[in-house]
Amino acid sequence: MAEICPVCGLPKDLCVCEQISKESSKITVRLEVRRFGKQTTVIEGIDPKYNDLQKIAQQLKTALACGGTAKNGAIILQGDHRDTIKDKLISLGFKESSIEIQ
Repeated sequence: MAEICPVCGLPKDLCVCEQISKESSKITVRLEVRRFGKQTTVIEGIDPKYNDLQKIAQQLKTALACGGTAKNGAIILQGDHRDTIKDKLISLGFKESSIEIQ
């Protein structure tokens, strides 16, 4: 028996919840300076209910060759990646018009 999505009620292989949430989310990318002048890139606005933040963070860390984490509904990457993060998020399925870089 196929698994059923608890959100939409469709079988897991037909579920479109993740794709709909990627298209409708408003993502904000900003630079934050931490202690001792360390720069971090913070990505907010990705809905953790429909998207696996740990998986997205791991893919971004691999693509950008940096460290980071996903916690409290945000993805935090070590370093300033504002110039390249938009292309990486688009390749993961997010809409270009929904990504705002500050």
